[in-house]
Amino acid sequence: MAFAKIQYSKQKVNRAGEIIANQSMFSPQEHAWANEVLANWRACHGYPINTFQATLRDRLKSAGLQAIVAQRLKRTPSIILKLQRFEGMKLARMQDIGGLRAVLKNVAAVRIIESTYRNKPLKHILRDSDDYITSPKEDGYRGIHLIYHYKNERVPDYDGLSLELQIRTLLQHAWATAVETMGTFLGQALKSGRGDYEWRSFFAKAGAALAVVEKTASVPGFEKKSKDEVFAEVADAEQELRVLEKLRGFAIAADKITTFRGQGAYHLVVLDSRERTVSIRPFPKSRLEQANLEYSEIEERTKSGELIEAVLVSAGPVDALRKAYPNYFLDTQGFVAEIERVIKIARKSNG
Repeated sequence: MAFAKIQYSKQKVNRAGEIIANQSMFSPQEHAWANEVLANWRACHGYPINTFQATLRDRLKSAGLQAIVAQRLKRTPSIILKLQRFEGMKLARMQDIGGLRAVLKNVAAVRIIESTYRNKPLKHILRDSDDYITSPKEDGYRGIHLIYHYKNERVPDYDGLSLELQIRTLLQHAWATAVETMGTFLGQALKSGRGDYEWRSFFAKAGAALAVVEKTASVPGFEKKSKDEVFAEVADAEQELRVLEKLRGFAIAADKITTFRGQGAYHLVVLDSRERTVSIRPFPKSRLEQANLEYSEIEERTKSGELIEAVLVSAGPVDALRKAYPNYFLDTQGFVAEIERVIKIARKSNG
């Protein structure tokens, strides 16, 4: 299998990160070099997350649990934004360039899988963890994050690379999908805490309502509010912004989804938000290097101003891919259905 090998020192990787984050200060030649370094550094996370996915599937099977499982390499725009947002952030230390996700039915199932990682440690090093279910973020985000440093005596080339395992419920996944989808059409990085206050406030309220539904800890700012109060705030904010109407209108028709022929362990998904089209190109494991190359080339078009988003993922068949990354299909049905229920309850409570 053609997995990329690390070609640059961490010092050079960090230098590339500085150039990428401060593009106006450097020459086109330096930009080109930095992009090459980033492309290699990102691709090198492919082997570690592939082995992590196999372990995750084994643990899910042993626990008798069904889950949506997917892995992805972090998008360049997201990498750049993170480098710019956090002072002192170094590219070589970024924890989520290689990401793995498990989406389970409910909180109980999330806790079962989380406990297998905490109580039956891997040979890899658990460097950090965040329980955003017990302590949700202020923006309404909830889920479990486990950060590992890869360690494998048989394949030491990748030792030290960071990987992030996210474990979340279907409702938590639906919320995150809606945030990303709305951010795409508003042209605002809502996922990263940027954008109009009204939209960020709505999603914080929606996250608080879903926490009530799942009977988990309150989102900060909503601890003293009753269920009726939280639901009423969601209903009022939704009516003002017409959120559900907008989200329903974003959905991409089936005839606008192009799936190229062939079988592949990896899929390059490209969303054109202006034309409302999606293309899915499969790549077998033997052509992973080519997939990474095309991924980088498409992202260069994004930098040039094209309203396209790309992601290289492994999630099994196309149906599973759509469930794992519904935001790339502008599919927010799960979120819309749950918020409709919240609003119905709020209106009934108000007579």
